[in-house]
Amino acid sequence: MSKVLSNKSNLQVLYEDNHIIIINKRAGDIVQGDKTGDKPLSDVVKEYIAEKYNKPGNVYLGVVHRLDRPTTGIVVFARTSKVLPRLNALFVSKNIHKTYWAVVKNKPPKTEDKLIHWLKKNPKNNKSTAHTKEIKDSKKAILHYKTINKLDNYYLLEVNLETGRHHQIRSQLSNIGCTIKGDLKYGFNRSNPDASIHLHARHIAFEHPVKKEPIKISAPPPKDPIWNACL
Repeated sequence: MSKVLSNKSNLQVLYEDNHIIIINKRAGDIVQGDKTGDKPLSDVVKEYIAEKYNKPGNVYLGVVHRLDRPTTGIVVFARTSKVLPRLNALFVSKNIHKTYWAVVKNKPPKTEDKLIHWLKKNPKNNKSTAHTKEIKDSKKAILHYKTINKLDNYYLLEVNLETGRHHQIRSQLSNIGCTIKGDLKYGFNRSNPDASIHLHARHIAFEHPVKKEPIKISAPPPKDPIWNACL
């Protein structure tokens, strides 16, 4: 995967207080441990907290949500067991607003649109297929996209989710002929050199579950010529 994975010295911290820490995830990082046995981002964040605040023993960190391994951008963690269920409730109730950027090769059918599909996950190849009609074991998926920039050879889409399904953005955009740059799994013709895909969790906004203050965070995309052209 990515050549520059996160470690406690290069961790991109976007926000932190006693309750929450928000990280700009690099491509290649896994948010939580999996069967690969690779070191997850959650462990890196624990090491960062332990060192910065000189905490002996185990550091608590709650995983609130995940991003796909080749995806970059905002990941929120809970720093206390008290805050974790409150953050979980925000995500479940949709009282949290997330915006993604996706770079695609083909021009979308419409400048902006609402996409409704039924996604069926295949655990064998870890892939979700988008269907225009409901089929057995499928889940309804809804997103909104709009074209916000035209690059030399690509289009930059802003995507907002109504639902949170497995590989939802990747699968739904692929279904309309707009596979994300570098996403071999969903039909792009070649991979990115670092095995990333050009999908980035760009903005997040929610009410702090303890302080009751508005939190609005933007994550800078990775530094590469395509992303640089988007800014």
